[in-house]
Amino acid sequence: MSQYALEVRNFTKKIKSKTIVDKVSFAVEKGEIFGLLGPNGAGKTTIIRMIVSLINRTEGEVVINGHNLDTSFADAMSSLGAIVENPEFYKYMSGYKNLRHYARMAKNEISEERIAEVVKLVKLENAIHQKVRTYSLGMRQRLGVAQALLHNPAILILDEPTNGLDPQGIREFRDYLHELAATGISVLVSSHLLSEMQLMCHRFAIIEKGKLIHISSMDETVAEGVDEQREVAFEMDDASSALETLKSSAVAFEEVSLKEDMLTVKLSKSSIPAVNKLFVEKGLSVYGISAAKATLEDRFLELTNKKGEEAKR
Repeated sequence: MSQYALEVRNFTKKIKSKTIVDKVSFAVEKGEIFGLLGPNGAGKTTIIRMIVSLINRTEGEVVINGHNLDTSFADAMSSLGAIVENPEFYKYMSGYKNLRHYARMAKNEISEERIAEVVKLVKLENAIHQKVRTYSLGMRQRLGVAQALLHNPAILILDEPTNGLDPQGIREFRDYLHELAATGISVLVSSHLLSEMQLMCHRFAIIEKGKLIHISSMDETVAEGVDEQREVAFEMDDASSALETLKSSAVAFEEVSLKEDMLTVKLSKSSIPAVNKLFVEKGLSVYGISAAKATLEDRFLELTNKKGEEAKR
């Protein structure tokens, strides 16, 4: 059996002379949350629609849990669960009756025990017998995930799943996906909310204008920008003297703010030890150093801007 829950190979989508998706390839490992990032219109939803066979591919192939979608369609689709748009249910029916309805349409029989297991997994035990019209948006999203998980897929695909959720709902949904991944289920999720994806995903790909421009783990990507300038705050006994000391040194920095006991500057991570040593040698007491971490947004903008500059050349 394949080590990957999903493999996308050389995905291309053309409409007449326009290329919407251009030779995109990536793989999702088992038990990981993999993010598709990019601005609106980048091609993320088109890629997802091709994976789940809602639209045709111009080129490329899909392998789901070791099954090629073109040659083993039924086996491939039985390993896939997806919510491509907001989940829709019969609102006059209870959550349970909706799940029972979808279970009857499944290729293989789904037992009452499986329904109960999935309901517990999405934490809807206390509301599953209430009518769906009484559900919050977050509860409907979780019911949608339950429906997608009924047939025990290897991978769950979600397109902009946090749209419309409030901050509490987003956090609960993110924590829930982490719990799912911990059980061995893989998740492919697309979004343009970079700060949320940084907290949610293990690895990700950036799609821009239909092309894959970057792919790596979240930790690796943030670390790649480790020597980019970021804000560093020095808690001092004499911040004014510290600033004058910096100005007379050869260290490259940019002043951000100065308070009586706090100097905040922009400098590279590699410069922090040298600056601290400089202060100590000048007899200045340093009580604390805090550096802002590079964010996914920083790296996203750096990568997309770099690609844009290269395209102009």
